[in-house]
Amino acid sequence: MIDMANALPTIMTRSKKLALGEGLDLRTFKRDRSIVIMRTADDTYSITEDGFHREQFKASHKSLKKIMKTLLKREFPRSNKVRIYTITE
Repeated sequence: MIDMANALPTIMTRSKKLALGEGLDLRTFKRDRSIVIMRTADDTYSITEDGFHREQFKASHKSLKKIMKTLLKREFPRSNKVRIYTITE
């Protein structure tokens, strides 16, 4: 578990290091809401939001930061800690 203040920088550095088909699973403390980031191509990520809203996004690494900032505020509004898991397809 990591602090919310360090969540975005940690997500950005760990997403750069992902291989094709790998991803990150972000969950709340209670594990009832999640955001899944999967690397689908060299500079393409598939983002799945499952919580207050259910949406899917496609993004490059450059636009990933802006999308993640919005999603973290929307899905984890009162969370102080975020769980980050590494997943494979």
